[in-house]
Amino acid sequence: MHVLPFALLLLAQQGAQGAPQTAQPSPISRIVIAPSTRTVRAGDTVRFTAQAYDASGAVLQNVSVRFGGGGSGAIDSTGTVIASAIGKMPIVAVATLPGAKPFVERREIEIIPAPASRVDIRVAPTKLVVGQQARVEAVGYSPANDRAIEPIQWTSSAPAIVRAEHGLVTAVAAGRATLTATAGTAKATVTVHVVPNTITSLTIAPARPKVRTGDVVTFTARARSSSGDVTGLTPTWAMQGNGVIDAEGVFVAYEPGPVVVTATLGNRSASTIVEVEERAIRRPVSIVGRLPRTEFTTAEVWVHPNGKVAYLGTHGGGDRVYTIDISNPATPTVVDSLVLNTRLVNDVMTDKAGTVLVMTREGAADRKNGIVIASLEDPLRPKVISEFTEGVTAGVHSAFVYTQPKHGTHIYLTNDGTGAVHVIDINDPRNPREVAQWRTTNRPDAGRYVHDIDVQDGLLYASYWDDGLVILDVGKGIKGGSPAKPTIVTQFKYNLDSLYRQVEAESGPGFTRGTHTAWRHKNYVFIADEVYRASPVKGAKDEAADRMYGTLQVIDVSDIEQPKSVAWYTPENGGVHNVWVAGDTLYMGAYDGGFRVFDIAGELKGDLRAQGREIAFVSTADMQGKIQNQAMTWGVVVNPADGLAYVNDFYNGLWIVRVEPKAPPVP
Repeated sequence: MHVLPFALLLLAQQGAQGAPQTAQPSPISRIVIAPSTRTVRAGDTVRFTAQAYDASGAVLQNVSVRFGGGGSGAIDSTGTVIASAIGKMPIVAVATLPGAKPFVERREIEIIPAPASRVDIRVAPTKLVVGQQARVEAVGYSPANDRAIEPIQWTSSAPAIVRAEHGLVTAVAAGRATLTATAGTAKATVTVHVVPNTITSLTIAPARPKVRTGDVVTFTARARSSSGDVTGLTPTWAMQGNGVIDAEGVFVAYEPGPVVVTATLGNRSASTIVEVEERAIRRPVSIVGRLPRTEFTTAEVWVHPNGKVAYLGTHGGGDRVYTIDISNPATPTVVDSLVLNTRLVNDVMTDKAGTVLVMTREGAADRKNGIVIASLEDPLRPKVISEFTEGVTAGVHSAFVYTQPKHGTHIYLTNDGTGAVHVIDINDPRNPREVAQWRTTNRPDAGRYVHDIDVQDGLLYASYWDDGLVILDVGKGIKGGSPAKPTIVTQFKYNLDSLYRQVEAESGPGFTRGTHTAWRHKNYVFIADEVYRASPVKGAKDEAADRMYGTLQVIDVSDIEQPKSVAWYTPENGGVHNVWVAGDTLYMGAYDGGFRVFDIAGELKGDLRAQGREIAFVSTADMQGKIQNQAMTWGVVVNPADGLAYVNDFYNGLWIVRVEPKAPPVP
């Protein structure tokens, strides 16, 4: 969980609270903020000023003005705005005069992408037959990899051969033509070869396949002429039914029943029927054990490699990490706790061997924050042996401990203040030392934030909030990277405001959202967004006043330098937070959406919820937690020793859940 410090409303409230009780009404009638611009390009810096006027229109002297705000950028008290990421940024100017109540003026700024510097053609056939129509798709990007707002214009070098209109091309006559996609001044081209339509037959394979909802089928079409096969053609694909089929013939169905799939090449078409059965993977669950916590809200859980001990961090002023005996998961028992100088232990994790425990700190009384390292000679009795605070005194939200035979053990941690990833060598855990830093370069420190880190097989997957998913080589070697030399491999960035326009419609601009967590599994990276409303539901209270939002995206990294989003899950109610993958099962803490389990077997495409891939669900709300009868499921760790899911709820402590085998069919 992360709440960005966007206290623009608090700024006004603090000004009012700071005024004397005998303060007179403000003589200020209006504030004029200059410049009057309502749009700023991402990456730019703008200085705003404010002038106060009385009811007669006269300029007032001796007025003190403080600015505040947040959202997609940063603003200091003097009015200097750093436009960090595309989106909406509400700002306020609070004007005060001695002895008078503060006067508040609000403005909303829209941060837009810089002009397109490149165009990527995503879909475009390179060979067509006369008479064929096909869709083409391209996207413009700014230098910061933001999706450009300039519309894509398609033109053809030879309209008599290929005609291009609004993303649809028509093959008119045999020959060659160059298609150009333009966004502003940026361009990209693709050459299209049109051949005579000599096709006499068209067939689809596989024919009449039988699948379950969610199963992916890649269809191909075989075109033949009187002289043999006609190769290199891409048909236009269509389907009748609930699901999707893309330009390459990759198909998935969402509902059981017959689905008609059709391929078209010019004046020839062929169809087949797909018999779709229900996926039928729902399974019962059992609550094996329960450990409520009421003194503090609770944060990350981690299970020691021995499978008998768990560690649970605390939030909301929490200054401790609980050590929990889970040797009998039916009766999890707190046997010890480490009390730290902090108000928030967001993340806890051991090394692979289980010799050290690493804990993050935010809100330390001495403002040193950083991380704390404890030895685990006795896993039930951790002993603090060192800490690391240099350069990370603003706070560390997340940390990942990773060991490589060639490089030893390192901690990869996030810096709340600069948005940098720091790499800490703990081969001697009593003397941790920094060996590297890495950060995105397209924005200043004030506008950069990295939330979470996952490291697998020498690659680091950083959830970089406004900058999306960033993959670094820290030992894999594909880009010459190592722990001491993190090297970028690729980035997957997307328009968060566009993806969550529903949240703005429901709660107002300036809502908090960003790429929150990532997990690599086979050729996919699962990324989850954290999304908060900008304001509660007017007039509501308790659970009705608020909710979380978010989407889990499935990013195909089979070509790691060209990542693409291929599937997604968006809950009907609730958010998406931390995930864990074991085998072909994904476990998720969905915040107020509870604990959820998904089947991720095989190839993934489209809407995972619509196609029935959810295996199980548990609401983690009860009457024993810190906040009663309200779920806020944070995440989960699956214990290999017992196969149980250790689910941590922000409001309600620890749940231990078994996903039961599927019930046998009724005879």
